Amino acid sequence: MLDAIRWDTDLIRRYDLAGPRYTSYPTAVQFNSQVGTFDLFHALRDSRKALRPLSLYVHVPFCANICYYCACNKVITKDRGRALPYLQRLEQEIQLIACHLDPAQKVEQLHFGGGTPTFLSHDELRQLMAHLRKHFNLLDDDSGDYGIEIDPREADWSTMGLLRELGFNRVSIGLQDLDPAVQRAVNRLQSLEETRAVIDAARTLQFRSINIDLIYGLPKQTPDNFARTVEEVISLQPDRLSVFNYAHLPERFMPQRRINSNELPSPAQKLEMLQRTIEQLTAAGYRYIGMDHFALPDDELAIAQEEQTLQRNFQGYTTHGHCDLIGLGVSAISQIGDLYCQNSSDLNEYQNTLAAAQLATSRGLLCNADDRLRRAVIQQLICNFSLDFAEIEQAFNIDFQGYFGALWPQLQGMANDGLIELNREGIEILPAGRLLARSVCMVFDAYLEQQNRQRFSRVI
Repeated sequence: MLDAIRWDTDLIRRYDLAGPRYTSYPTAVQFNSQVGTFDLFHALRDSRKALRPLSLYVHVPFCANICYYCACNKVITKDRGRALPYLQRLEQEIQLIACHLDPAQKVEQLHFGGGTPTFLSHDELRQLMAHLRKHFNLLDDDSGDYGIEIDPREADWSTMGLLRELGFNRVSIGLQDLDPAVQRAVNRLQSLEETRAVIDAARTLQFRSINIDLIYGLPKQTPDNFARTVEEVISLQPDRLSVFNYAHLPERFMPQRRINSNELPSPAQKLEMLQRTIEQLTAAGYRYIGMDHFALPDDELAIAQEEQTLQRNFQGYTTHGHCDLIGLGVSAISQIGDLYCQNSSDLNEYQNTLAAAQLATSRGLLCNADDRLRRAVIQQLICNFSLDFAEIEQAFNIDFQGYFGALWPQLQGMANDGLIELNREGIEILPAGRLLARSVCMVFDAYLEQQNRQRFSRVI
């Protein structure tokens, strides 16, 4: 069974290192300013010629309130009027990008992230979606995966009705923790009733999938009170759950400086939270997909993993990895063929560049042959918990053991520790190693030793 996990505390302590989450390889840390709009236009032309399907990501950076744990690119403001100039530039970007693509390229996947997308008024959401439909080939038969991130404090039944009317059929709900003391410590007061109301609306309106985000390791959390949160969340029966490890990096993320580090749970308590969460979710029928993600057995992610068609990109785990990903908005990242590129993360710079009728591409990376090979290896390991050497050898015309010979002692050590099974045919990440799949992927990361691991969260 793919969902089998065996908890091994000693193994976890040995391999719980800081490392990338591998929403891409190479990771965004490797992006550089050598990549610009010319590279983006070239990649878009190739996408158009190949008529590849599309996945759109739209970043809405605004939030009315600050959550102290948050590491997202956001703008905190009570002034709803700040959205208008941003939307004008976003619509300009949509137009500039779309004219380099073919109207026949279908948008199989759409995701609004943030920030808080529902910070926008109903009229603004209508106008933005109308603009997207005008310039991109959005599906109108509800067959696409069209999702949006929801803050239940910023949404009600009418909001959910509007989103369904606009074509959204998936919602991802930020919850993090239900304990009032924890919520006060991170400045996110959100009742179970608010969350349940949004979920009830989504079910009544026949949204196809509901995801809930939780975070363990927040101030004032204990194994017992977090277990109560997980129990309440299970009763809501989301299709998917993301259970993230809070990475306290106040030197990088200013809002985190408002968190009292003395109130953070100990590493041992965090491990206990994760272990109990896995036990609770497994008992409730959820499968461990990998990288903090759980899903019910009939969910598309679980089915794709069983069929070994699951993929991973900047949207996270996906069944649409074959699409070219177009990122729209401040800080948004695109992956088009072998090109990664990111818009400026500064709101003023993003808006001013587009005001001058230029795209806001600020950095990126063009994958070389070695990047493509290692990307395929990491993709298989992180999605399937296994790697077939023959498949890689055939796709890239290499001898696997010859190409990666220098890594063999490390892999052998992992095999000796019971993390993986290693033989001539391939690698199998064993049940005791599945929580540590990132650690196995890190062996194949050619850039990891060159960069500061403090930039990354720990595996567990």
